[in-house]
Amino acid sequence: MTRLILDVDTGIDDAMALLYACGSPEAEIVAVTCVGGNIGAAQVATNTRAVLELVGRDDVEVALGRERPLVRALEVAPETHGANGLGYAHLPAPAWPLSDRHAVDLLIDEARRRPGEVTLVTLGPLTNLAVALLREPELPRLFARWVLMGGSYRSPGNTAPTTEWNVHVDPDAAKVAFAAWTASAETHGHGRPTALGLDVTERAKITPEHVVALARRAGSTPDDLLSVERGEDLAHAAGSVASNPVIRFVADALRFYMEFHSRYDGFYGAFIHDPLAVAAALDPGLVRTEALTVDVELGGSLTTGETVTDWRRVWGRAPNLDVAVDADAATFLDRFVERVGGLAAEHANVAR
Repeated sequence: MTRLILDVDTGIDDAMALLYACGSPEAEIVAVTCVGGNIGAAQVATNTRAVLELVGRDDVEVALGRERPLVRALEVAPETHGANGLGYAHLPAPAWPLSDRHAVDLLIDEARRRPGEVTLVTLGPLTNLAVALLREPELPRLFARWVLMGGSYRSPGNTAPTTEWNVHVDPDAAKVAFAAWTASAETHGHGRPTALGLDVTERAKITPEHVVALARRAGSTPDDLLSVERGEDLAHAAGSVASNPVIRFVADALRFYMEFHSRYDGFYGAFIHDPLAVAAALDPGLVRTEALTVDVELGGSLTTGETVTDWRRVWGRAPNLDVAVDADAATFLDRFVERVGGLAAEHANVAR
């Protein structure tokens, strides 16, 4: 069993990551912490609880964290994730409250309470983690592992020419977090964080065919809006008609994401970055990594937020990240269909 804390900015692919974690029998979700990123932090907390409630996981503690980056103004991405962060999907307001704990307190408390037992998976900007590290520098030693979705190490960015969104939103926090793990590794000799950047997460490309497969795995009527035959033709229809409520949610959220990628990336489908990071935290064999030295640019006129990676070892500094350089995307997507489709099958009778 892998104990997870997920730090999220729930958006569409974060929502898919939450469903993947809930559908994974080897995952124990200790808590979920929320940070501003794809959408404002308060909406992130609402989205997170609504998604968990959809699949009966209102037992998971959800904590609100930082609502803005360390030193910069918050940027959000409604053009990518929709006005409420979940694309065309609409879920009932969650019936259960947020945690009494602030996300930063939760990260520190749980790491101290179970040293070496909890894997931290960050799927948004690293603001909560940076603040926690400033208060408790021993966190790198206290967490079992840190797996992050963030950075662009050997590929173009998705925000600026060389920057990835999560690092772009709060590059100062990324610099703090990378430096803290580096200093702790030098002192205590523990392992490096595993970083999944755009280099590998853009191989996790979900298509309408996968959505139909999800519906079939759930025993749901295949979704008309994302059917293989009809693709984009019904892009402006009212909403999913799938008989399963979880499949309806997935289809309506992903349809927005697929339309975004169709406009900007030239294909009708979507990169589901965050679920791949969760999958790699549960099964490290899904990715191949290379030990590299990475720093974060803070002062560039064109490159602020770039994860500068020393591929030729010219700095002469010890590696501080295990950067994913390859991923078994096909196996991951098969598991995504099986696990999320299976989870949907278990919750076929949730009210609309």
